[in-house]
Amino acid sequence: MNKIGIIIQREYLRRVSKKSFLLLTLLMPFLMVAIILLPLWLAQIKSGEVRNVVIIDSTGTYIPLFQDTESYRFVGSEKSLDDYRNNPDKEVFAILSITDNLLENPEAATLYSEKQIPGDLSRLVNQTLVRQLENDKLATFDIPNLKEIIADSQVNFSVRTIKWSDDGKESASSAQIASIVGMSSTLIIYMFILMYGSMVMQGVLEEKTNRIVELMVSSVRPFDLMMGKIIALGFVGLTQLFLWGVMTSCLLFVGMFFMGGGGVDPSALQQGIALQTPAIPMQMEGANEKIYQVLSSINFAEIGFFFVIYFIGGYLLYASVFAAIGSSVSQQEDTQQFMTPIMIFVVFALYAGIYSIENPDGPLAFWCSLIPFTSPMVMMVRLPFEIPLWEKLLSILLLYITAFGIVWLSAKIYRIGILMYGKKPSLKEILKWIQYK
Repeated sequence: MNKIGIIIQREYLRRVSKKSFLLLTLLMPFLMVAIILLPLWLAQIKSGEVRNVVIIDSTGTYIPLFQDTESYRFVGSEKSLDDYRNNPDKEVFAILSITDNLLENPEAATLYSEKQIPGDLSRLVNQTLVRQLENDKLATFDIPNLKEIIADSQVNFSVRTIKWSDDGKESASSAQIASIVGMSSTLIIYMFILMYGSMVMQGVLEEKTNRIVELMVSSVRPFDLMMGKIIALGFVGLTQLFLWGVMTSCLLFVGMFFMGGGGVDPSALQQGIALQTPAIPMQMEGANEKIYQVLSSINFAEIGFFFVIYFIGGYLLYASVFAAIGSSVSQQEDTQQFMTPIMIFVVFALYAGIYSIENPDGPLAFWCSLIPFTSPMVMMVRLPFEIPLWEKLLSILLLYITAFGIVWLSAKIYRIGILMYGKKPSLKEILKWIQYK
């Protein structure tokens, strides 16, 4: 055990002292905050240029509908579309041609431009015309005050969701927030397994290629060497994730504070952050007190506890497989043959978690949360929805039994493969290595 501790200490200190680790740890939070806040900030900056949009309306009905904005000036024209084509006016950005009654002929309106039509101009034209067409359509029914009746019948309703505890205490709940919490945990485990599992494989392959491992196994058992490397890189990953979480939270707080004080609409800020998770739309309405009540309904302490349990189990399972792969080959190119089946499991687990968001108690979510190769990612999606305790315990039991079994098999492969050079072993040969005493 002392030898494993020495290996862990050596590997951990060597990894965290690398310039690449330090740079990635320091720069990643800035990158993540920039991805969230920079597009929002840029979207608030209005161009000083006002573009001219010419309207050629043969009906004379629709020209008065268009009002100038900060970006566009609408100008009526009696010229024909061919006149502008034959004698282009560089001051004209776009031309809206309306040749007939749009209620009878919806295809009679066309927007022309020498450049790609911007989305905001297209939306502005569509919204303006749609409002008028709706009014024209209502007028055809010849019902007095029909527009007011329809407006009065519009109801904005959203049912309250309340959950109660065993003692009868009620608290607000939100499936959207629960989904975001679960999906965020799933993505962290997915990224961690891929990033640091691959790092384990590359480290083993590097030591094997440089023949350093021949000296190391003369002093320690191959099993101690493999476990020391796996555990050390696990600690490196936890250290990096902790630093990322602290730094990103601080930078987001500071960035949102300054942007909030710099004239950015707070509702736009909330919508911009919500757009970073488009698969889980979230209504950012209501007071901060309601948001706090919803957040307080989620047992973050329980989720954090099980996150660590599944985090360790999933990493131990996959990292030992990556270590066995790294010890079995002599070149980086040869790893693809063995990595493909493993990547299929990892990607399937991620998509199973994504598809389980809408139905966390369905067959896909239930069985994938029990299968050890998928449970670390799928179970994190289900935990915020408070599944039965027996499912959690059974899932953890199966995960760790499988993880320790995979570690045992990987150690058998590692002790033979780490000293094998010159050729890429077949699957049949690897199975023989497992049978060696």
